[in-house]
Amino acid sequence: MSPPILYISRLLPDPVMAAARQQFQLFNEPRDIAPSWETFKAGLREADAAICTLTDRVDTALLAEPTRLKILANYAVGYNNIDLAAATAKGIVITNTPDVLTDSTADLTWALILAVARRVAEGDAYVRAGAWPGWAPTQMLGTDVSGKVLGIVGMGRIGQAVARRAAGFNMRICYSSRTPHTPGQGSSQWDQRALPDLLREADFVTLHVPLTPETHHLIGARQLALMKPTAFLINTSRGPVVDEGALVDALLRRRLAGAGLDVFEQEPVFHPSLRDLRQVVLLPHLGSATLATRVRMGMICLENIAAVCSGRPAPNQVSRTQA
Repeated sequence: MSPPILYISRLLPDPVMAAARQQFQLFNEPRDIAPSWETFKAGLREADAAICTLTDRVDTALLAEPTRLKILANYAVGYNNIDLAAATAKGIVITNTPDVLTDSTADLTWALILAVARRVAEGDAYVRAGAWPGWAPTQMLGTDVSGKVLGIVGMGRIGQAVARRAAGFNMRICYSSRTPHTPGQGSSQWDQRALPDLLREADFVTLHVPLTPETHHLIGARQLALMKPTAFLINTSRGPVVDEGALVDALLRRRLAGAGLDVFEQEPVFHPSLRDLRQVVLLPHLGSATLATRVRMGMICLENIAAVCSGRPAPNQVSRTQA
């Protein structure tokens, strides 16, 4: 019996590609750039299973095409790029990669917190430009992190992982979430707050919510106006959670001290004014970008595909109630 046909929309790390070639018949060899619309459509039409990424939009029109596809494994935790209702109606199983990128994304969140507070990117550019005249008492003074209030919007796996790391900085945690959460052993106190109260109270606000119609522009002009002028906004969730124009306006008017952004509204495009704001650290969507994490994400996709193609339930199937 021939192995199932697998379409992979983007080149994945070598160990994942090796396992995919061993287990399946590849529709084609993926490239390290986004596929053309025609290639993507053909892959979903002709393959038994597919791995797509967060940049691949799988909408109602695309899913209306005839297909033999049994499973679409999303190479991400979030799945806002997929019309879940349309896929379910078509009988296509949708899976994601939960848990595996929690620590890498939490680590990167802390990299951004420290970078914006201590002006790391500015300092690096200053030294590289050959402009540094030597140490001075008032040179590039930043903001303390230790002892401050960390506001976490969205207290799922990643939000909790960020909170646990704050214990080492003796920070008080306030969080906004639908459900209450108890800190683990050794963690500082976690206080649940309504979002407006959290924004008024926190010195650092970090976002960890999925992108849904309810969270689109969750942080806009009205919410930013509630924040302290000395506060920093960190986003490693999804770009459209923040109204980018409103954020730029707040930064330009110095109603906010700075921001650390790993995601943007229209990736890879971002608001042009962000480039010139020295109090902002910009990263190219690196949240899960460690080799071990990206390999594990791919292996989870393959495990889900192998299960469905052999008639078993997918370990990480996304249900319509989660959307």
